[in-house]
Amino acid sequence: MSDGHAKPNHDYHLVNPSPWPLVASIFAFMSAVGLIMWMKGMSVGGMKAGSFVFGAGMIGLLYTAAAWWRDIIHEAEAGDHTRVVQISHRYGMILFIASEVMFFVAWFWAFFDASLFTNEAIQASRVEFTGGIWPPKGVEVLDPWHLPLLNTLLLLTSGTTVTWAHHALLNDDRDGLKKGLLLTIVLGALFTCVQVYEYAHAPFAFKGSIYGATFFMATGFHGFHVLVGTIFLLVCLFRAMAGHFKPNHHLGFEFAAWYWHFVDVVWLFLFSCIYVWASMGAHIAHGH
Repeated sequence: MSDGHAKPNHDYHLVNPSPWPLVASIFAFMSAVGLIMWMKGMSVGGMKAGSFVFGAGMIGLLYTAAAWWRDIIHEAEAGDHTRVVQISHRYGMILFIASEVMFFVAWFWAFFDASLFTNEAIQASRVEFTGGIWPPKGVEVLDPWHLPLLNTLLLLTSGTTVTWAHHALLNDDRDGLKKGLLLTIVLGALFTCVQVYEYAHAPFAFKGSIYGATFFMATGFHGFHVLVGTIFLLVCLFRAMAGHFKPNHHLGFEFAAWYWHFVDVVWLFLFSCIYVWASMGAHIAHGH
């Protein structure tokens, strides 16, 4: 009888049976149901449990993601990710980033549609909200050369430090890898802190303003991606400290670097379009 655990004599990885796809789908369904209940104010037994159902589903999803990715890391360290498998993973990451590009295209589309066509006759309600101008009448905007510029410098610098970490890894410089990752994580965390402060002091709100809605949806989702990318890099730092990654085999770190550079590029478009271009001729709020 052959050994069921013996390494196959081909380059393809046949994954072991895993509970995570089923578990993830259950928690995703729970999160969706909880979110609908929460938004609709639905109650169960006289108690509005939507937020609790949604929270439980999200906690379950986070745990499932951590456990699933832990298993993938174990597969990588066991040598299951051959060159053929790595090519497939790269295609997968490229397609994921392409889908993220289209995600942000939707928010830019919403912003430009609202800002470039403010007085279309067919958009009577829009004209009522904007006064036929952009930014809309009565809206004070953020100074793009204040906190937004600071965040731009932080992200551009972080792109440099993550590249430093990548080159250090390629040259088997473990110390440079760890320092570059740590600096990138710190810069990402600083970006998030500055954005939270900016949101807290923004002179406009999300509600009741087409300017605020398009602004917060585009920049807010980008901020979420920065947070995800920071966690991604933090995991890479822990793995580097544990001795993972080799100069010729470091897909986990490479994908984190790709993702981080994608986040940087999106921010440059956000800064130039939503902060700079949209503020031209507008009244800038004092101190923002």
